[in-house]
Amino acid sequence: MSQQYRSRPLGSDVALSEAYDTALLDLDGVVYAGGHAIVHAVESLGSAREGGMHLAYVTNNALRTPDAVAEHLTELGVPADATDVITSAQAVARLMADQLPSGARVLVVGGEGLRVALRERALVPVESADDDPVAVVQGFGGPDLPWGRFAEAAYAISRGAVWFASNTDLTIPGARGIAPGNGAAVEVVRIATGAEPQVAGKPLPPMHRETVLRTGAKRPLVVGDRLDTDIEGAFNGGVDSLLVLTGVTDAAQLIAAEPRYRPTYFDRDLRGLLTGQPEVSEDGDGFRCGGWTAGVRGEALVLDGGGDAIDGLRALCAAAWTHAGEGACGLDAQKAVARLDL
Repeated sequence: MSQQYRSRPLGSDVALSEAYDTALLDLDGVVYAGGHAIVHAVESLGSAREGGMHLAYVTNNALRTPDAVAEHLTELGVPADATDVITSAQAVARLMADQLPSGARVLVVGGEGLRVALRERALVPVESADDDPVAVVQGFGGPDLPWGRFAEAAYAISRGAVWFASNTDLTIPGARGIAPGNGAAVEVVRIATGAEPQVAGKPLPPMHRETVLRTGAKRPLVVGDRLDTDIEGAFNGGVDSLLVLTGVTDAAQLIAAEPRYRPTYFDRDLRGLLTGQPEVSEDGDGFRCGGWTAGVRGEALVLDGGGDAIDGLRALCAAAWTHAGEGACGLDAQKAVARLDL
């Protein structure tokens, strides 16, 4: 591994909004879900902003333009400008512009966010494989994206067009639950063509580069709900992260995480930005956080004590991650997690 593995969540004596100058916030599952603000998100972000923290919204969802995202955030009570929003559409457009000549035609399979980002990079969106595109770009197009769009992508790729994808998130959280994401749509085209796309979004370097270029962050904190995009992206970029448990990731997945998926901190929701983070300390053969002690007994994780359930999860993660080292934890955590009632 290029980085030393994390064996426990870190503590912080000061609020995270004071320890870091910029929060790089994911949107779906962190700030909102299905168009509605997640509980405590609006007031927590307002307090962090009033305290001097710069808020930037970094999303793998390429459907909407930064203007539309900023307008939606403002309607929810989170004032934002388009310049505060960084999308995977912008990241993939820069990646394409680095490889394609100005004015190149690009077949778009996705929403308006992709088209606007391409035009900003002097690339020309087209709608058909018969328009002689030199490239195909695929991004989340919403639940009503016609099936025929995948066929157009397959036709163009089979004729030699270079294939790009904004991101490969397999799922996306919504108000009614977890739905297929752009990664599922990418798999449709991959199966049809046998090709492999160049991908820009989290957790890959093009998205991190786009974020740094647009925010100028010096001490960034990545805030997300997904281990395999947000947290892995922070790991790849060498920056700290806060996982919130308001989206895709649950306690069992967090406990089992291998090193590149282990966040620096985690909390229930965005209120975690406004507080310090408790230390997890060694306690005999186990680990203590708050009123909880966790350890390994045989092939299972065990948990004793009581108090804040998130403290218990922190202690469990320390025991699991230490036991697993540079791998994923395979210990039975079911009974221990059940005690937390998260």
